Amino acid sequence: MATEQPHHHCHQHIVVMRHGDRLDSVDRSWPATAPRRWDPPLAEVGWARAREMARQLPSQLGFPIHRIVVSPFRRCVDTALGLIAGLSAPGEDSDVVTSGAGIDPSKVKVSIEYGLGELFNDVAIKYPPPSPADHADWGFNIPEIEALIPPDMLDRTVKPVFNELPHWGETEPKGRDRYLHTIHSLADSYPSENLLLITHGEAVKVAVSTHLEDGASFRIRMDYCGYAQLKRQVVQNGNELDAGEFELLGNYGQTGIRCLPRMPM
Repeated sequence: MATEQPHHHCHQHIVVMRHGDRLDSVDRSWPATAPRRWDPPLAEVGWARAREMARQLPSQLGFPIHRIVVSPFRRCVDTALGLIAGLSAPGEDSDVVTSGAGIDPSKVKVSIEYGLGELFNDVAIKYPPPSPADHADWGFNIPEIEALIPPDMLDRTVKPVFNELPHWGETEPKGRDRYLHTIHSLADSYPSENLLLITHGEAVKVAVSTHLEDGASFRIRMDYCGYAQLKRQVVQNGNELDAGEFELLGNYGQTGIRCLPRMPM
């Protein structure tokens, strides 16, 4: 008689984080001379915020992050690099990381994902290139972006959810579908890992409003580097995996998210 394989239960955590302070929000004159106005890097205050977030995350999360997946926009890549730099520096919270919580930069893997990119229209992106429908115009060169990531952390084996940018003129409903598909696809691809997704404000709003009870009744506001935390149960039965529904967790005051009731019309 065959022995029944034991069921292994675990919880998977997905952290969906907005990037840090972008340069054009601090220096309003920057777009006038920038060659890639649609892709601002972090301002210095954004780098500082990302490094500070690295010090806060271990105690706030209480669980390890195994994988970081990043939007190709420079402000998101810079945020990931700032987090990595903050985690690599010795500090008062280093013992929390070594105890198993937070992000261990010697073990975490990093990859780039188009599906986490900015909502692709002229409302979200105020300074598109002259021919925005031509993807070559945007200048997103994934190997060049990957070269910014420490080589021992870069995971080149990842199969992306989306291989290219969306079609220009993306509507909010289509963007919402893209973000949800990307978040759930990445979670399903790495069910035994906790993920940190560094993306844009709209994606964080989608993660919150979708998993918040009566989410349509709230206006979602967030700080730079504000994040939503999702959790689900994953059951492994032999080679089969069964994942539950995500639930929204977190102390919103701590994570930089504010859910404001909508005023009745």
